[in-house]
Amino acid sequence: MMRTGPAAALAALLAFLALLVEACAPVVVAPGPAVRAPELGGDAFIASDGAVLPMRAWMPNEERPAAVIVAVHGFNDYSNFFDAPGSYFADRGIASYAYDQRGFGAAPHPGRWAGHDAMAGDLRAVLEAVRARHAGVPLCLLGMSMGGAVVMVAMTGENPPVVDGAILVAPAVWGQATMPWYQRAGLSVAARTVPWLRLSGRGLGRVPSDNREMLKALGRDPLVIKETRVDAIHGLVGLMDAALEAAARFDDHALILYGTRDEIIPRDPTELMLSRLPGVPPQRRRIAVYDTGYHMLLRDLQAETVWRDIAAWIADPSEPLPSGAGPRLPASEALR
Repeated sequence: MMRTGPAAALAALLAFLALLVEACAPVVVAPGPAVRAPELGGDAFIASDGAVLPMRAWMPNEERPAAVIVAVHGFNDYSNFFDAPGSYFADRGIASYAYDQRGFGAAPHPGRWAGHDAMAGDLRAVLEAVRARHAGVPLCLLGMSMGGAVVMVAMTGENPPVVDGAILVAPAVWGQATMPWYQRAGLSVAARTVPWLRLSGRGLGRVPSDNREMLKALGRDPLVIKETRVDAIHGLVGLMDAALEAAARFDDHALILYGTRDEIIPRDPTELMLSRLPGVPPQRRRIAVYDTGYHMLLRDLQAETVWRDIAAWIADPSEPLPSGAGPRLPASEALR
């Protein structure tokens, strides 16, 4: 016998909501099947599924560089983030490559999330191709913010890439473990009901850098994403969860950089990540905290100080950094 009345109405409503949530699940635009061998071209990396990831390169005058950097950009940014540091390093004999990750810049499906497994897989493939091009040259991996999270996931997952050093610049580790319940709940509901909704950071009052001219230029750049789909934010938080979880296995030779004025990746999750890192000999890990540094350390007004430290660490990681920056944050046990 068919049920009627309030109980039946409630059951019908719950069934409808379940269908709505299922229909509006977060969208992940994953790579397609492998159809070719990956290829590093002149201005792009072509992945195994045929996706073309635009790539920029900064080459020194020397035929054989002293070292090579593969740089991975942050959320809503693209390979252009490395233009100034790449030129600086090229003048000092270091070659650099940076590519647009899936869903960002001029790569396929801008604004859509590809999944952190896909992003880590692309990174491993790019590194393999760059190492083949520069056989025998020290290879370093640099990740900025979201790119730092991708580096941590790639370096601690299956088939980790072989590199001579990893540089994490303000790594994105603001996972759900460090968020209040209402942020976690709100994001989960929004990602499953209005995944298509686009949000901007306007009105939040967060300052990513003290370099105002650079920020204005980013605002005019059509390849920088200004409004973000909720399901992309949900994907980013999942990546940050994975990076925070990966910290306990991240024992690679590394330089980790953070600014005390970072308003994008808060101090608490950064300290939690650092506290989870496994113990390694001092020569395998250096932490540098910049007292006047913001989130965008590579493009702040004091950016050249950071570039100089990176170049010095690549040349000789056993020597103190030129800036004198060390693992110090006021009242911080995790950084000591």
